[in-house]
Amino acid sequence: MKSPLHLPHLDDYWATVLNTMTDGLMIVDPRGTILAVNRAMETLTGYAAAELVGQPCSILDCDACRGLRPQSPGRQCNLFRLGQVNRIRCTLRRKDGTPLIFLKNAAVLKDAGGRVLGGVETLTDLTEILSREEVICRLRRELAREDSFHGLVGRSPQMLQLFRLLQNAAASDAPVLLTGESGTGKELAAAALHRLSPRARGPFIRVNSAALTESLLESELFGHVRGAFTGADRTRVGRFEAAHGGSIFLDEIGDLPLTTQAKLLRVLQEKTIERVGDHQPIAVDVRIITATNQDLARLMALGRFREDLYYRIGVIPIPLPPLRERREDIPLLAETFIRRAALKSGKDITGLSKAALDKLLAYEWPGNVRELMNVIDYAFVLCPGGLIEPEHLPPHLGSGPVPPLRPAVPRTREERRELLLQALLRAGGKKAEAARLLGVSRVTLWKWLKEQDLAAGVRGGS
Repeated sequence: MKSPLHLPHLDDYWATVLNTMTDGLMIVDPRGTILAVNRAMETLTGYAAAELVGQPCSILDCDACRGLRPQSPGRQCNLFRLGQVNRIRCTLRRKDGTPLIFLKNAAVLKDAGGRVLGGVETLTDLTEILSREEVICRLRRELAREDSFHGLVGRSPQMLQLFRLLQNAAASDAPVLLTGESGTGKELAAAALHRLSPRARGPFIRVNSAALTESLLESELFGHVRGAFTGADRTRVGRFEAAHGGSIFLDEIGDLPLTTQAKLLRVLQEKTIERVGDHQPIAVDVRIITATNQDLARLMALGRFREDLYYRIGVIPIPLPPLRERREDIPLLAETFIRRAALKSGKDITGLSKAALDKLLAYEWPGNVRELMNVIDYAFVLCPGGLIEPEHLPPHLGSGPVPPLRPAVPRTREERRELLLQALLRAGGKKAEAARLLGVSRVTLWKWLKEQDLAAGVRGGS
């Protein structure tokens, strides 16, 4: 098949190169007549090469060229007047009449004697980029709504009180302990504390204590020197050093091993850390924000959490209310998640029917706001458009909260495997929810998964 680019003296090598370009390419003579195009140009404009070659470039109706046609008496387009065109945003009209927004770069072609032979233009399609920018702008507007506080949505008395606490706590440099059930928005609250604080221009480093094994946790937090352990082939900066001048957010603080708790206490007291395998103290200036969904008082009574550390990290305790205690926010949250899902999916879903909203209001929400978000995502899969109806919601919403599978630890390996598979199925593969259903910590769940060779098949998620 003959290449769309068929200038004289253009060999097959260069024709192949130009036809593999993803940017459109067009060559014109000094009068603006199209001499050649590549395949990408055909794809972008909808014209075949044979329909473009020999035609004036005005066939594309580029808005940057209107009124400056080379064929017009006494006029010459910018390319031949200036010698080049760099990164100009333009719009042309495709063969089917639809607009194409693109980025144009062009240059004049001259022979060895300096005589102008024509011009070459490249066109970069901006459609997808502009679409993404529009989604980002809309999401930013969503986050800036009056009923939103740095991503936390609500106007119930509980949430307004939370917003005031976060605003006041942000001005201080004292450690903050965020408490609340899974899915209440503790990470959003931590990020808001950082953004509102004098440290906002510094780094914000997140650490999920439950996601790391005990052997890796200290290296992640404090770093290590080369040769500190097998596989330590280079010196590594830890999360505390990386957070210097900013804030560090330690999520799932209740899952920290006691040995790591002792070292964290020393960091809080002395403002220094030591890398694993080294005894040289390194000063760190970090604001510590911690979070947990566990009862730290109970863990202290069981000897699993240090009392002195608790009083160090909990200088400013901030509880986040569960969704079932602020049901008046459910319609607002659902509306927000529907708008965001519609922006991302392009589906014309406008809201919830009264029957569907009644189901949401009657449910206990053990997974809180995160679970509500997942419910809306589920509904977007089933709902073809218009209003979300009860039949588009997950079946378990009509039967109250999902209870734990069993309160006791399974006795045998086979029993544990069966319970694990049941929990993972009911939790949709999410480890935090599976752990809740089993009544164990995420660390224990992870150990069981590894024991049963199930870890590799479980998708991430908290």
